[in-house]
Amino acid sequence: MSAYMYPEVLVETDWVAQHLQDHNLRIVESDEDILLYEIGHVPGAVKIDWHADLQDQVRRDYINKKGFEVLLSSRGISNDTTVVFYGDKNNWWACYAFWVFKLFGHEKCLVMNGGRQKWIAENRPLSKDVPSYPLAKYSAQERDDKKIRAFRDQVTKHVIAGNPLVDVRSPQEFTGELLHMPGYPQEGALRGGHIPGAKSIPWAKAVREDGTFKSADELKALYEPQGITPDKDVVAYCRIGERSSHTWFVLTYLLGYPKVRNYDGSWTEWGNLVGAPIERP
Repeated sequence: MSAYMYPEVLVETDWVAQHLQDHNLRIVESDEDILLYEIGHVPGAVKIDWHADLQDQVRRDYINKKGFEVLLSSRGISNDTTVVFYGDKNNWWACYAFWVFKLFGHEKCLVMNGGRQKWIAENRPLSKDVPSYPLAKYSAQERDDKKIRAFRDQVTKHVIAGNPLVDVRSPQEFTGELLHMPGYPQEGALRGGHIPGAKSIPWAKAVREDGTFKSADELKALYEPQGITPDKDVVAYCRIGERSSHTWFVLTYLLGYPKVRNYDGSWTEWGNLVGAPIERP
């Protein structure tokens, strides 16, 4: 069986348990359910809320360089800190936080395979104590919106050029049967369907029932038959960029695709654009 291209970015729960006391390591929990951290988290883990911490609170965008520096400093994270991300829902928000950290160039980012689900299933300890770490000094690079992020005008050119897109939403969202993800009407769109030429590969197909990622060979069998191959310029999207960040992680780090971008505007933007082309089965 072939191995992951960058296996070092994925760590197991055993490894995390053995490194809980490492001085230069910070464990970050990022969840869809914002109350899970308070119910119990990996001992020593800090919380980073995808919306309250990573998002600009006025316009639809991410925090800026200064905001990122303040955030990481407050969590005791310096430039040379190794950050291990984990969360709920098969680590989709963990991968989202990982992706945002990469926008600002943080080098040492890891993901705990299986996330909360696997940690709890193994009867590992949870803590309700909120750790307090000394303020760290953090110096971020300017946010890089070019290498791993795609904007709507770029996606339009991508479509015209016939380059591959991966729609990682549910099949019902892809066909237009649903205008939003189940349970999230506030994140819907006026029109349903998908971006022309996109392939439907739901993000959760990349993981097993226990929340761990499938093997490299299983992942290749998922993407390559649909034309999502490493020689292509690939754009992934969902509704707001969170599920597609999970697919971005899989393609970039587990399969080693050299050019994958996450269209975080996704369907809440595209499905509301006047005149934007839409396909339906």
